[in-house]
Amino acid sequence: MREALIVWGGWSGHEPEECAGIVKEMLEKDGFTVYLEHGTEAFADPSIHDLSLIVPIITMSKIEKEEVKNLADAVESGVGIAGYHGGAGDAFRESVEYQFIIGGQWVAHPGKIIDYHVDVTRPDDPVMQGIDSFAYTSEQYYMHVDPSNEVLATTTFTGEHAFWIEGVVMPVVWKRKYGRGRVFYSSLGHQAKEFAVPEMHEIFRRGANWAAR
Repeated sequence: MREALIVWGGWSGHEPEECAGIVKEMLEKDGFTVYLEHGTEAFADPSIHDLSLIVPIITMSKIEKEEVKNLADAVESGVGIAGYHGGAGDAFRESVEYQFIIGGQWVAHPGKIIDYHVDVTRPDDPVMQGIDSFAYTSEQYYMHVDPSNEVLATTTFTGEHAFWIEGVVMPVVWKRKYGRGRVFYSSLGHQAKEFAVPEMHEIFRRGANWAAR
C-alpha cells in the first residue's frame, strides 16, 4: 500500500485546507493511504522516510533548518514529492535548499488573475498523454526555474501586463529528480475551484502518481 503525506498551511488565500482535502480524496481514489498534517513540523518526523509521496501545500511561511534537511534527505533517498502553484512553488522563500528540491520559485504573476494559454510540449509523456493545449484562467506564474527540469508544458507571456517579458516562454509543468526521489510540479491551481478544470486535475493526479515510489 502506497502512503502519502499532505502537509498544508501558510497563506490562506490559496485555500490550503480545502485543497488538501481535494488532493486527499484524489489520492485515496488511486489507492493511497493518506495522512494530513497542518504545519511544517511534520517535515521533521523521521517516519517521512518510509512514505511513497509527500504533497506540500504551504504558500510562503517559513521552514526550520532541521525540517527542510529531513525533507531533503527523505526525497533524496527515494520519497516522491508532488506540488502545485504557490503551495509548492512559492513556499519557504528563504530556503534555497527547498527550492533546489522543487526546481523553481515563483517571482511574479503579472496581471494577477488573467486568461492565458497552456501549451503541452511533451504530448508523448504519460503525464500529458491525451491532453491537448488548453486555455486557462488564473495567475500566470513567472518563475525562476532549474535548467535540469524536464518540462512538459509551457505558457508564453504576451507582454500586456509587463511589456519587457513579451514572448517569454515559461515552464508550467515539469518533472525532475532529486537524488533517488521523483519531483513533480505544476504551476496551475490558485484556488480550490481550479481542481474542477479537467486538465489541471488530471495533470496533477498523474504527476503525483508518477512521483510516488
